[in-house]
Amino acid sequence: MNLRTEELLLCGLCRLSFSSGQIKKLKNLIDNTNDWDYFLSLTHNHGVSALVYHNSGRLGLADHIPPPVTGHLRNSYMMNLARNSGFMVKMTRVLNLLNNRNIKTVLLKGLALELSVYGNSGLRQMTDVDILVSPENALAARQILIENGFVSKPLKSVLYKPLLTCSGKHLPGLSGEGLSVDIHNDLFGRKKSFLTRIFYDESTETPVGGEKAYMPAPLMFFAYLVKHLWLHEMKNESQLRLYTDLVVLIEKHGGEILGPALTTLAEKAGINEIMASRLKPLRDILEIPFPAVINSFIDKWAAPESLDKFLFFLKSPKNNPPVNKTRLYRYHLNEIPGLHRKFLFVAGDLFPSPEFMKNRYGCTSRLEALLYYPLRLGKLWYLIG
Repeated sequence: MNLRTEELLLCGLCRLSFSSGQIKKLKNLIDNTNDWDYFLSLTHNHGVSALVYHNSGRLGLADHIPPPVTGHLRNSYMMNLARNSGFMVKMTRVLNLLNNRNIKTVLLKGLALELSVYGNSGLRQMTDVDILVSPENALAARQILIENGFVSKPLKSVLYKPLLTCSGKHLPGLSGEGLSVDIHNDLFGRKKSFLTRIFYDESTETPVGGEKAYMPAPLMFFAYLVKHLWLHEMKNESQLRLYTDLVVLIEKHGGEILGPALTTLAEKAGINEIMASRLKPLRDILEIPFPAVINSFIDKWAAPESLDKFLFFLKSPKNNPPVNKTRLYRYHLNEIPGLHRKFLFVAGDLFPSPEFMKNRYGCTSRLEALLYYPLRLGKLWYLIG
């Protein structure tokens, strides 16, 4: 599959459970690795340095890796451990604020994975915290955090104020005391909102720093992470970290995930091809074994180019220009309910605030930013092209 030794080694280390045969294979790959600078750049760009350091040490592989490489990985791990510990402390305050107002808070993505499957030991790298609250509590939760010192990212346009809860993956990000929080009230798209409700209702209570929080059920969590990964790849970016999340969930909860319930859920969510195309590289490249029902599902629904796309992202996870901006734009527009809201979305995108224009185009003044507004009209092509 045109994989370099360094890439095979990285893929082999991105899991938590290893057989004796897999460990032997990893030792052989290490002995045949020559470009350690490339390997380090891969671990960094894919957000898995902490996990790679942890696994190489516990598997007895660190002695076979050049000391400068191990030192770099160790520094990354220690920084991530400190960052995650700080997130935990700061997130306790967020939970306290929301619990005091009886707002149920479900942890998502990095923090939920770190606590539930990575072992709360600094292995899952993350830059912010994502939470899910019910649609009826989303704006209230946002206001509570703002009243307690969190600051919202600026809106692209004042026209977006009525769209806060129905455009994008989450409300505008909030930051305070060194913590960034994204509040979600939808996970599977507005037309599949019943799945978000199931996700929310099936989450189980768990203590976090002495405060009440909720953890997603494994099956629903897996489906959401697949959809989240697909959205990243729609932007022509992806990380092995996101595939590793699926691997470790399977390693811990495979009995709950890998069965007819998963294919049924994919059908309900309208993501048969999306799901199968992300499972295929798990099976064929990361060597995760699946039962017959899942293998049949993959063979039926996976896109022919799914492995090629995975290999592309493995070699180039970031900074790739979107392949189809029109498709991405129309997807987000289609998720917004009501023609009047769609109109506000397009109008706000065509005529953003001057502050947004200054940041977007690197202008030093509002007057200079005005000169760039005609460029925004090119986005009309996404609607008519």
